Amino acid sequence: MSMNNTERKGLQNNSLRISQFEKQIGYTFKEKFYLERALTHSSYNKEKNTKHQDNERLEFLGDAFLDAIIAARIFNEMKGVREGRLTKIRALVVCEKGLAKVAHNYRLGEYMFLGHGEELAGGREKDSILADAMEAVIGAIYLDGGFEATEKFVLESFEPIVKEAMEGKLFSDYKSQLQEICQKNDKNSSISYVIDREEGPDHDKTFYVSVYLKEAKIGSGTGKNKKEAEQDAAKAAIAALERR
Repeated sequence: MSMNNTERKGLQNNSLRISQFEKQIGYTFKEKFYLERALTHSSYNKEKNTKHQDNERLEFLGDAFLDAIIAARIFNEMKGVREGRLTKIRALVVCEKGLAKVAHNYRLGEYMFLGHGEELAGGREKDSILADAMEAVIGAIYLDGGFEATEKFVLESFEPIVKEAMEGKLFSDYKSQLQEICQKNDKNSSISYVIDREEGPDHDKTFYVSVYLKEAKIGSGTGKNKKEAEQDAAKAAIAALERR
């Protein structure tokens, strides 16, 4: 059965998108379908009713290798540093914001396959979507080129963030910072965090949190888990207090 012009044009556009992103990341895939899958958001399949597989399974794989590679990097570099400190540094690097930063550097959002609704909702700029896709790209590189290629890509892509984290230039404990700011003005000030809602399936939830100073709402935030959402809310609250 021959393809019609629309189908043929679609395949050509996909191939161009793949090759352009390969140039961005400096890695050429032997099996292009791995990268195509890594760039495919679930909304694309739902709206287009295609046979594309989305990137969720690759995201799971990439997450595991990213954690291991970054852990080894800081373990070897920071000799004598205790486990708790190493864990915090790794978390700064592999968090959603760290992944999204690397994704933005590669302009990853421009090359993704998104459903029309997600496109209109600004999906190409959403940190959560970009972070997941970045993990999927790492998983795709592992399946296509093995561990050495994956390690090379991760270390080159994340090295600036790793250095900042190890040098203490990345500050993520916004909750403690907010507590200190508020207690300077009022030692009896009480800060509380309230989960407004949760969205998404169990394996890919997004949490929405508000932070209150006594009874006044001073910030809100989102994250892939409660702690991340609370930190995001505290960061927003600090910014709001600084503008007063």
